[in-house]
Amino acid sequence: MPAERARRGTASEIAAALRESRRDTLATFAAYEHALPGLRVPRLEALNPPLWELGHIGWFQEFWLARNPERALGSRANPEVPRTPGPRANAEDLYHSSLVAHDSRWSLPLPDAATTRAELAAQLERTLAMLDGIGTAEPGIDDTLYFFRLALLHEDMHHEAALYMAQGLGVPIDDPRWQAGPLPDPPLALAVAAGQWQLGSGVACGFAFDNELAGHNVAVPDISIDAQAVRWAEYLPFVADGGYGDDRWWSEAGLQWRHQAGTALPRYLGRDGGGLWRQWRHGAWRPLDLREAASHLTFFEAEAWCRWAGRRLPTEAEWERCACTAGPSFRWGDVWEWTASTFAPYPGFRPHPYRDYSQPWFDGRPVLRGASFMTQTRMRHPRYRNYFQPYRNDVPAGFRSCAA
Repeated sequence: MPAERARRGTASEIAAALRESRRDTLATFAAYEHALPGLRVPRLEALNPPLWELGHIGWFQEFWLARNPERALGSRANPEVPRTPGPRANAEDLYHSSLVAHDSRWSLPLPDAATTRAELAAQLERTLAMLDGIGTAEPGIDDTLYFFRLALLHEDMHHEAALYMAQGLGVPIDDPRWQAGPLPDPPLALAVAAGQWQLGSGVACGFAFDNELAGHNVAVPDISIDAQAVRWAEYLPFVADGGYGDDRWWSEAGLQWRHQAGTALPRYLGRDGGGLWRQWRHGAWRPLDLREAASHLTFFEAEAWCRWAGRRLPTEAEWERCACTAGPSFRWGDVWEWTASTFAPYPGFRPHPYRDYSQPWFDGRPVLRGASFMTQTRMRHPRYRNYFQPYRNDVPAGFRSCAA
């Protein structure tokens, strides 16, 4: 399983994955270069300049690996330890996401694309040289590999962000790996008996993100849960029934979002002259495949559909238990799935050295679970917790439902 190899694999497996990840990063960046003159993008909350994104990926790996004197301590490393000098003296001023304000990234004196690619190539070679020769039975191997695994998954996250930013910008992405596919007709809902579940990663070896820790037991009730994500075939009757204009189905926050957005349709959807549904994808309008999972929906839209259908969103404990125990009868990974749970620390939470990964975002936003058609296979882990503001619809997110 690629996600297990990313979290528990050997140094040579991590090295191979880092090469694969970088190839995908550069291929997607090349698509931006081809489609966007001067790599110019509008200054929006959900975007970053593509050239900044590319440089940030290389900076992140260099900062936490080659320049980090405490990298061998893994999650126990001091994040404030002074870094050794890097090849670019002003790298922090350009790419440190905690220090460089989002809106300022459009006016930074970034090196050009050719220079950035060359710097990334040299950076990756330094990373791979550090991995070379690390033995599988080395004492403290999980500490030794911690920042390599973090750097790999960080690059994979940015690659997915590049893909859904491309969707919003109309940048064509031709790689078949990053295309949505059809789902079968909905199978019967899964009936899951009440029981105890260890929520979160309680493993003693391998890698886990800090927000997955510490594993702890929770009680899960009897549930009847969808076996797969809701498709457009099930979602669009809500639209046809006037759901976007019927306040009964919307929370107060959802109503506020709907009025501010001024929308009566999901993002990227429209109708052609004959009234058939179509979707904006890869820079063009295309016929909508109603068999695909409903995607690019806000939490508010998922919540409203559930009220209209007399159902509810699952909690993350309900979702995780099914994903870990129900086998292939619980299909996931087609879209990120909104849950009813708030992103909050688990009991015993301790922030890992990359302090900005989780702790600043315990602000009431919902948890999403699963993965999407834009997610690298290495990121598809049943205990991974994603989290976005409930109004985000640039992300390939949908949902499944439970009996109310």
